[in-house]
Amino acid sequence: MSEHPGTTWLASCSPSPDTVRRAWQAGELAAVAGTGWRAVEAPLIRSIDAMQILRRSGKLGPVLAYAEVSVVWWLVGDGAEEQLADLPMLIVRPPRWPLPCPPANEYIHSRIWLEKPDESGRLTDPIDLGAAFSHGRRLAGGIYG
Repeated sequence: MSEHPGTTWLASCSPSPDTVRRAWQAGELAAVAGTGWRAVEAPLIRSIDAMQILRRSGKLGPVLAYAEVSVVWWLVGDGAEEQLADLPMLIVRPPRWPLPCPPANEYIHSRIWLEKPDESGRLTDPIDLGAAFSHGRRLAGGIYG
C-alpha cells in the first residue's frame, strides 16, 4: 500500500524522516519538528468556524485536531508571531516545535487531520488565519470571511 502524499510531506519536514515513519508504523504519534512551518495552537470550535471561512476562499492549509482536549494546530507560514500577536486565543509555537501527529490519513490517540497536508506543502497564511479568527478583517487577496 502506498503512503498518503501528505504523510510523505510530513515525514520530509522532519530532520529525521525515518524516526517519524518508525513511530507511525508502530501505531504511535510522531513528533514532527517542521523546518518550513510553525504550529499555531487554537481552540477547536473557533477553528472549525475559521476553517469554513478559509476553505471558501481557497486559503486553508493543514489543521490537526486533538479531540480529547478540544485543541487544534494550524500549520502556517512565516510571520506568524507578528501577524497573530493581537489574538490571545492563538498560541504561536516556536520554530521546530515538535508537533505530535499521526500520518495524514490516520486517527491515532485522539488526533486527526481536519484538513490533511498534501505533497504541495501548502500552509495557511498567518494573515489569513488572523482575519478568519477576527471575522471582520480582510483576507489577503481581498476575500472576506
